[in-house]
Amino acid sequence: MPVEFISATFPNASTELHPVFDAPSVDPDFIVRYSRALDDYGFKYTLLPYDAGGFDPFTQGAYIASVTKNLKIIIALRPNTIYPTVAAKALATLDQLSNGRAVVHFIAGGSDVEQAREGDFLTKEQRYGRLEEYIKILRRAWASPEPFDWEGTYYKFKNYSNRVRPVNGKTIPVSVGGSSPEAYRVGGSLADIFGLWGEPLKDTKEQIDRIYAEAEKAGRTDRPRIWVTFRPILAETEELAWAKAHRTLDILNGNKEALTYRSFAAGEPQNVGSQRLLEIAKRGDVQDRALWYPTVTATNARGASTALVGSPQTLADAILDYVDLGAELISIRGYDNYNDVVDYGRHILPRVYEGIKEREAKGASAETAKPAEAAAADKVPSESA
Repeated sequence: MPVEFISATFPNASTELHPVFDAPSVDPDFIVRYSRALDDYGFKYTLLPYDAGGFDPFTQGAYIASVTKNLKIIIALRPNTIYPTVAAKALATLDQLSNGRAVVHFIAGGSDVEQAREGDFLTKEQRYGRLEEYIKILRRAWASPEPFDWEGTYYKFKNYSNRVRPVNGKTIPVSVGGSSPEAYRVGGSLADIFGLWGEPLKDTKEQIDRIYAEAEKAGRTDRPRIWVTFRPILAETEELAWAKAHRTLDILNGNKEALTYRSFAAGEPQNVGSQRLLEIAKRGDVQDRALWYPTVTATNARGASTALVGSPQTLADAILDYVDLGAELISIRGYDNYNDVVDYGRHILPRVYEGIKEREAKGASAETAKPAEAAAADKVPSESA
């Protein structure tokens, strides 16, 4: 499948670098302007993030779907927050209203403190067990025309019948993210999409191999599409980009008020993904072509925090390195959300697509050359002739 780009949509214009303390909590005008920019500049997906005290992704997602034409809506969902039969109806309804543009991204839960805020006290292993059961229920609810019963470890119900069907076939794309063995197992065996944070190429390749191995172990004939996330810092030249990167870092380190998540992200993160990022950061500030890790340590690896720094061509080439590994979904969100979407849409996406075309042309040329080379070899007399 073709490479596609993802961003994330937030309820107002406030950012980590430029907090707007008197901004409306939800600014419909900003959401419309931002999501339409994603649509106009060729982004295919937008993620609606979730946290215990934040705004409801379903409501925001439905609003975004109503003001865009092509943008697919990724609903971030924690299984503890909504019963699976209710989620099946809600997601299928959004899918119907958006003409097949709904996607769900599952968060098993990476912080005991955050999970407890909404009454979830399961262990990490139990949360992944619940997630596995949850996805199976959704698949059954979307596909089954007949009522069915369910009796599992975490859910039990009788004679459930879902009359709301997804638009495209019998399912809605399911995404799972994480860096733990449990995440690889559940996502590799059940997910359509597997989300990774930006790690060096070698580490990313190792993760992809583990995900694919779990898919094969589960008897799948297909594999999850790989989604990799970055926070690009873009400027016209390399020098300007690095100057901008260091200004960004200074603000992240100094703007404690904007980084409100530090109130529950202090200390060692519980989730394996953040722990991996912090360990990788110890290897050095710059990894591979343009991967920059000081933003990881400045934010304690809270969420997507790995930067790519450079000129448009450098960033495009860095993204293409991950495409070459097998990544098909590239999430890019900067530190100035709206303006970065415009810059990425003008300067990065076209270069990435051009690079993909060049790769495809070289591949086609190589395939075309093979029969010609074989024919030429047939014309060369053998030594025994």
